[in-house]
Amino acid sequence: MVKCLEIKGSAGTSRIQVGESFGQLSVCLPAGQVIRLTDSNVRRYYPKEFEAEAVIEIGTGEKIKELETLRYIYERLVELQADRFSFLVGLGGGIVCDLTGFAASTYMRGISFGLVPTTLLAQVDAGVGGKNGVNFSGYKNMIGTFNQPEFVLCDPHFLKTLPSREISCGLAEMVKTAAIDDQALFSFLEKNVQPTLRLDPQILETLVYRSLAIKAGIVTRDTREKGERRRLNFGHTLGHALEKVTGLSHGEAISLGMV
Repeated sequence: MVKCLEIKGSAGTSRIQVGESFGQLSVCLPAGQVIRLTDSNVRRYYPKEFEAEAVIEIGTGEKIKELETLRYIYERLVELQADRFSFLVGLGGGIVCDLTGFAASTYMRGISFGLVPTTLLAQVDAGVGGKNGVNFSGYKNMIGTFNQPEFVLCDPHFLKTLPSREISCGLAEMVKTAAIDDQALFSFLEKNVQPTLRLDPQILETLVYRSLAIKAGIVTRDTREKGERRRLNFGHTLGHALEKVTGLSHGEAISLGMV
């Protein structure tokens, strides 16, 4: 069963679907040109998902989350003759989601976009909320935009290919969300660590939905992070420093940042 949430902002409403929702992608897309942005890993695992529309493929890893990659995306959009009525869909982890949102927000002063986050971390963090950033001059997310996607499809189907380390990274962000807002969710997480690591679909959907319900409420009330939304940065001040210096993954660094 697909569960739905909304983030309401001054520019419109962003709709979030949690569950087996990827089959609804064609329904969510507008008429006209659709361009899919993904990374080489996702395209290798799901080649059939990139046969129908134009594709922009980028590399993987934090090293590509920079202006040079954006330049490449802009060049490809121009080659594909994308205009203001084109629609960009990002399928991938947090880096793909960030780059999709940033590119869509700035190409031709803004085109519409949607996201299909394919990692647990992206489903509960970068894929939802409308913060789109790239690293610059050694600083994380130094350049970015606030711009909500038209839709976000959080489908557990994509999590089956992830190693346990990636699942743990997503768990870290859910622990953060529970710690700042929901004691009952925190207790549920404590009791269901092993089922989550085993990718129990019902447990995963429950955790993702409840985490996003908290985040959606906070973001709706404070879209541009002037006050309440800063709570979602719990663990990130030290965490980002650890991520840069030690090479830890984002989720691992945030876990330590919360201690």
